[in-house]
Amino acid sequence: MPDKLLLRAERLVAGFGDNTVLHGLSVNVREGEIAGLFGLNGAGKSVTMKVVAGLVPAREGKVFFGSEDITKLTPEQRVELGIGNVPQGRQVFATMTVEENLRVGAVALRRRDRKRYAEVLAGVFDRFPVLAQRRDQVAGTMSGGEQASLAVGRALMSEPKLLLIDEPSAGLAPLVVEQLFETLRRIAATGMTMLLVEQNVTFGLKLVDTAHILQMGRIVYEGATASLDREQVATHLGIGRLLGAGLAGVGATNEKEEGRARKPARRARKAATT
Repeated sequence: MPDKLLLRAERLVAGFGDNTVLHGLSVNVREGEIAGLFGLNGAGKSVTMKVVAGLVPAREGKVFFGSEDITKLTPEQRVELGIGNVPQGRQVFATMTVEENLRVGAVALRRRDRKRYAEVLAGVFDRFPVLAQRRDQVAGTMSGGEQASLAVGRALMSEPKLLLIDEPSAGLAPLVVEQLFETLRRIAATGMTMLLVEQNVTFGLKLVDTAHILQMGRIVYEGATASLDREQVATHLGIGRLLGAGLAGVGATNEKEEGRARKPARRARKAATT
């Protein structure tokens, strides 16, 4: 897997009003990898995603996409550059049909190359057959899993280089989560870069290549999933040994995935306080 950085966030400070959530957070995402942000509620995971997406301004620090400083760009400008966003709670347009939701996601594509719209729409329908079957269904009447697929499909309509996915498993049954994550694996196999926030650590660590653990708005531990110290992971997440069995199989699970270019395992390390 290439070591070229696609996303670089440096010493981010951000929050809401008088409440500062990120305290100098830095994170890198390499081209072609799935990076995961993990942490307890309030650690700053979703705020990090919102800063990268342009939905929350950085009070301090910089965000680079490739070689370009995007810190001051609007969310729409970031989509134009190649950042797709699957927000927390999915946030589909409940009163619009499936195809109308996908069309909204294709605004940047249609502005850039209107002729490609039909081809990209067909590709999303191929990837998510349920969306093709229900293209005229009002999104608000769909199940949680179907809405999750729609949210991902809508983000893919802009043909992003980087996909931000915030809490994809929230509110979904375990079987539906497995199916959704398998779809994300297939998308990643095409070379798509992803930054994922996931509260379900066992599921999340089976999907990502690199894990970044947050506490109080800082990265406190990070490393390739194949070489994570699971006791340290459990300690940082405040869960003792509850994930012992689940984390023990992470390296083996990731190595068995087919069609995925794998990074050489790097020794997990404690990140310096930023």
